[in-house]
Amino acid sequence: MDKITDKIAALPADANFFSLEFFPPKTPMGFSNLRDRLDRMARALRPLFVNVTWGAGGSTAQKSLELAEICQRELGLTTCLHLTCTNMSRRLIDKALDDAKALGIRNILALRGDPPRRAEYRDANDPDPGDDDEDEFVWAVDLVRYIKKTHGDYFCIGVTAYPEGHADESHPLGQSLAHDLPHLVEKVQAGADFIMTQLFFDIGAYANFEKTLREDPSGAFKDIIIIPGLMPIQSYQMIKRTTKLSHATIPDALMARLDAVKGDDEKVKTVGVDILSEMIEQIKEIKSRTPGPKGFHFYTLNLEKAVSFIVERTDLIAPSSPDEEAIAVADELAADIPRLQINGSTPRGSVHDLSRRQSTIGSDPRNRVIVLGRPASHPDYEATALEASVPAEPVNTRANTLAISEGEGVLGREATWDDFPNGRWGDARSPAYGQIDGYGVSLHVTVAQALELWGSPRTGEDINSIFIRHLKGELPAIPWSEEGFNAETNAIRDHLIALNSKGWWTLASQPAVNGLSSSDPTFGWGPQHGFVFQKAFVECFIPSADWKILEEKLSRPEMKDVVCYFATNMAGDFVSSDTSHPSVDAGGQPFLQEPSTNAVTWGVFPGKEIVTPTIIEEVSFRAWSEEAFGIWGEWAKVYGRGSDSEKLLEGIRADAWLVNIIHHDFVERDALWELLK
Repeated sequence: MDKITDKIAALPADANFFSLEFFPPKTPMGFSNLRDRLDRMARALRPLFVNVTWGAGGSTAQKSLELAEICQRELGLTTCLHLTCTNMSRRLIDKALDDAKALGIRNILALRGDPPRRAEYRDANDPDPGDDDEDEFVWAVDLVRYIKKTHGDYFCIGVTAYPEGHADESHPLGQSLAHDLPHLVEKVQAGADFIMTQLFFDIGAYANFEKTLREDPSGAFKDIIIIPGLMPIQSYQMIKRTTKLSHATIPDALMARLDAVKGDDEKVKTVGVDILSEMIEQIKEIKSRTPGPKGFHFYTLNLEKAVSFIVERTDLIAPSSPDEEAIAVADELAADIPRLQINGSTPRGSVHDLSRRQSTIGSDPRNRVIVLGRPASHPDYEATALEASVPAEPVNTRANTLAISEGEGVLGREATWDDFPNGRWGDARSPAYGQIDGYGVSLHVTVAQALELWGSPRTGEDINSIFIRHLKGELPAIPWSEEGFNAETNAIRDHLIALNSKGWWTLASQPAVNGLSSSDPTFGWGPQHGFVFQKAFVECFIPSADWKILEEKLSRPEMKDVVCYFATNMAGDFVSSDTSHPSVDAGGQPFLQEPSTNAVTWGVFPGKEIVTPTIIEEVSFRAWSEEAFGIWGEWAKVYGRGSDSEKLLEGIRADAWLVNIIHHDFVERDALWELLK
């Protein structure tokens, strides 16, 4: 039963179920690590199905299909493939549906995607469209109708809805559920089989949403499956950005709980687990008014720890089979080892007896004393060297796999090492590295908004002005960032304005910090009684002529241990002060020296290893640069082909270098900025 509707229909009427959403990672290493994470979550959590996202305009098509194949074919997970229809030719949509069919995928989530700009996105291999199909795919309902027309009932089709109403605008005065309802009715009547909501945090809004749909005079929603979409709170900045982009309201009471711990990632995640768990119990009550199984969809952001805690605490995990329970009991009888607390607390509300978990996950003897030259007299806490080298079989039981997903013990720490996302400043080996939504290059604004924000630039000075106005707080966004600046930017604002005034357009930066308190109101972060450090860095687009001069300066021998830089252009040329190169070890043996990883933010806290939330390295810089140059192209598409603005932006895109410069002297506050003068 690979159709989602069939699987739900087969559940008992009082059952709970859940699904998980993943996006294709940006790097090959992230993809490989996500494969292991999916396998672990499939065995431990057993979601009813999983979703795989699809980039705007088909920008992630190949990677999305690769990820869908892993889920559907390799792991045996019922998979729902997202499909955006705007800015996609009919040929590409047909290919996507045929590819899904070839993979055995029976479920499609039909989405609109970015506002239609067909002329700019038309496939060169497609014939010129006639009048009848010029605007064939403008809305998600067009895709629903097309799938039904071309594939009949082969696919189970889902559509999305916003509990608080949808809006494209930055300040959506017209956002309302009443405005959306006729369009949602149309999608369901066109053939949609289930509705999945976008994320929300306002339970009152969701209760009104479900009541309004069930009582709608059209009768379209009387019996349709409605699955609420929930996003675990992974970090304070992430949830602020996500709710801003989605126009989802966070009630003041919930925001106050997050504000109280916003400087400490671990506490934010813990409070987030509490908030989501409470929301689920409230949603269960709302959904109990409608007969049938109760489902929940989680936007995982390719992370596992928070969602594992949430589904276990709220009894969403399907009970283990009798065979699994027998194995777990045998594990318990084998050894009575105290279990570890997780972040100082114990998960609650489990459908499993978690005391069956051993403190290092299974009977792996990593927390025993290794004895030499004699048998282990006390096997509960002693092990021979041979025993210590061989992991025991119970590590693969479902309860132990769940403990790993929750970060418990040695194996859990190895599995959830990337638990705190920092977007493109995190580790490129993480499946969660990069933009949090996984939808590819986008301006995150409509054409009308872009024109209102940035006008129609015709000269380099116009671009300078846009960046400077953003730095001064006069513009809420630039194409590379829809967010304002942190308070720490005030410390280097004048330096950044000076760079932008000469056409070095800054995308990211930070000042140097030397051992300030973790409770500092501007630079502090993490647990109390710690100290935080930062290296100054700046990332900007630089005209090629200027970069040639700057590169010569940065490449002088005396700069070798002072700065590290990475630079690339649209053509893919890449230069760096830190690349792979042949070297010789202490014994005189040759080896290939790999590029280093630059920790540019780190913290020292009582009882913890050094924490490095912000890093810059070659692999992540290269991955980001593709997106950064792509945004020039997206911005150019706002204007007509051949227009002065389009020519200017495409010319800049072709000429500029994206450069990231790190200054290693974090003690000297102005060292980087003096160098760049």
